[in-house]
Amino acid sequence: MLPFPTAPLLLRCLAGWATGLLIATLAAPVSAESDFFPRLQTALPKHFPDSHSSGLSVTELTPPPELPLTIDLTLHQTDLWDRLRHGFAMMDLNDELVLHYQQWYMNRPEALRRMIERSRPYLHHIVEELEARGMPSELALLPMVESSFNPMAHSPAAASGLWQFIPATGKRFKLEQNWWQDERRDVIASTSAALDYLQTIYDMHGDWHLALASYNWGEGAVKRAIEKNEARGLPTDYPNLTMPKETRHYVPKLQALKNIIGDPQTFARLNLPFIPNRTYLATVAAPRPMDVKTAARLANMTQDEFRHLNPSHNRPIIKPHTPVVLPADRVDTFTENLANHGSSLTQWQAYAVKSAERLAEIAARFGISTNELAQANGLPGNVRLAAGSKLLVPGAGENAEGLQRMLHADGSLAIIQPEPKARGKKQLKGKGNQGKNTAKGSRIASKGKAASGKKPAAKAAAKPKARNKRR
Repeated sequence: MLPFPTAPLLLRCLAGWATGLLIATLAAPVSAESDFFPRLQTALPKHFPDSHSSGLSVTELTPPPELPLTIDLTLHQTDLWDRLRHGFAMMDLNDELVLHYQQWYMNRPEALRRMIERSRPYLHHIVEELEARGMPSELALLPMVESSFNPMAHSPAAASGLWQFIPATGKRFKLEQNWWQDERRDVIASTSAALDYLQTIYDMHGDWHLALASYNWGEGAVKRAIEKNEARGLPTDYPNLTMPKETRHYVPKLQALKNIIGDPQTFARLNLPFIPNRTYLATVAAPRPMDVKTAARLANMTQDEFRHLNPSHNRPIIKPHTPVVLPADRVDTFTENLANHGSSLTQWQAYAVKSAERLAEIAARFGISTNELAQANGLPGNVRLAAGSKLLVPGAGENAEGLQRMLHADGSLAIIQPEPKARGKKQLKGKGNQGKNTAKGSRIASKGKAASGKKPAAKAAAKPKARNKRR
């Protein structure tokens, strides 16, 4: 039996064994395909730069900043775009259509700048409304897709305004549409209605992409598409639904704009306009009827500037207690000028048509062009008005009682009287020719009678009916 080695001897044996193993390892050839340290080989470059006598350069790698778990919306920001980016909350969509529209917008920077300039008066209000409701701030970009931020936009499907409400959906969300005003074009009212609608369809689907598809296509159509996929065992998210081309491209357009505006470097490279983060719009109402022209003058604005913020008015008069949208810095001016304005606020009055007459005759009587009078009353042109019709005509505060009655009516009080039938004129002309026994007339009459008896007369009587139908 061998004696058990002492501790010093054991340590010397172990050290010798380790040294021998290290020498053998260093002496062995290393294969190029060695997978001994795969992670290390992946991380290090194959060739290192030559070292200098000064030693290797050292670069300090700093960790990325930690993002806060919550966003402090009370933090004041001077740039509205920064505030908008902080509120992005929708799940991103990444597909070829998004890339297509992103490139499409970036290739047209001038058009993108013009659209953003048009958004300047409205965007701050929309962002504030979204924040107050806890909704994703990228929805503030939706009017870029819908109307290019043109409040007077009108589609072939009769959609109107920044948010492109069709008449039925506008009525559903309490937007007034009458002879005096169309609130689908009202910036404040339509924004509130649009966000109500978007929240309603989001609550229905629980998905913002499906809510946007419903906004474009209709919630009923999206629901049926979802049910069809469910029946086939297919996914029911936005990318997998069968939908019209317009709806398929709808969300990618919004995502492309979000990508461009959400990237400060791209935003700066395209030289897109800065918008300050401050209140732009305010509303004020007058207790008396007031002309659009007068309201603009009281606010020290041009008529075009005023109409740009108040595009909902169909008539030249604003009804009493109707909110007027003004730049926030013009409210005090407007209020002061209104208080000091002693005379009538309108230059229009009511006029009752006593007997049938054409619009041109009335226009000449009041010193206004036919086109201006037709536009003021929403008429198609030089129509013939029946007795009892009511019109807006120029007149400084005259017939105030009649104007008040008109202001309480929701529709036009003008009654268009049909034109006299053309058949009567032909009959008179025919009677005038009776008794003239010209050779030409006799030949035509005899020829017609011999060929078809009374049929030519029947055809002549049928023609005026066709013309009347087209009228």
